Amino acid sequence: MIDEELKKRVIEDVTLLKLVGFKPIIVHGGGKEISKWVEKAGMEPKFINGLRVTDKDTMELAEMVLGKVNKSLVQLVESLGVRSIGISGKDGALLKVAKKYSDGQDIGYVGEVTEVNEQIYLRSPRKKYFLPIICPVGMDENYHTYNINADDVATAIARAVKASKLVFLTDIEGVLQDPNNPNTLISKIDTESAKELFESGIITGGMIPKLKNCLEAVQNDVKRVHILDGRLEHSLLIEIFN
Repeated sequence: MIDEELKKRVIEDVTLLKLVGFKPIIVHGGGKEISKWVEKAGMEPKFINGLRVTDKDTMELAEMVLGKVNKSLVQLVESLGVRSIGISGKDGALLKVAKKYSDGQDIGYVGEVTEVNEQIYLRSPRKKYFLPIICPVGMDENYHTYNINADDVATAIARAVKASKLVFLTDIEGVLQDPNNPNTLISKIDTESAKELFESGIITGGMIPKLKNCLEAVQNDVKRVHILDGRLEHSLLIEIFN
């Protein structure tokens, strides 16, 4: 997402999938962009256990930045000849959330999805005309705004619509037997093997929540999950068609 040319190539692949009859839904993040603007505003980014501490001011800034990212992606998709609609998780109460804690620590306005109201856009007759692009913010029962991890949103959306495929585009090769050796890529894995990787301590760092999301998805009606190196040109098309 931070490489404009690479981002354009990925979006071109997604729009191609839409044009040949797939029904893609894009869920985006914007963590690095948020950090950039937090620093520009003279605020210091804070993290606990890898999760951004989001106070009221940071949440306001994050929502502005994520909205900007959302509409830039809509603009890019539209420029490629596909109708697109940018959706905040707040629109039509698409994403209902509860406050998230990190090992019992308060990290501010960070939420976890408790309910997806997929009837709003994702199951409406309009879905065949538009490519939905979802911004990862939502509201709790008191209508407070929360930032949500984009991987968590993608997983919740995939579960809600019983997606055939859930794809995470990352900036690493994928799940590695040895995190320091890209040649140890595990090309295919089932749920039992994934649990063994957790127990053996092979899965570390940022791959832990990603693989947990994968397990949650396939255990809840999503047929297959892919973790792809988004830096490789056409990795999405190669995986889906091969």
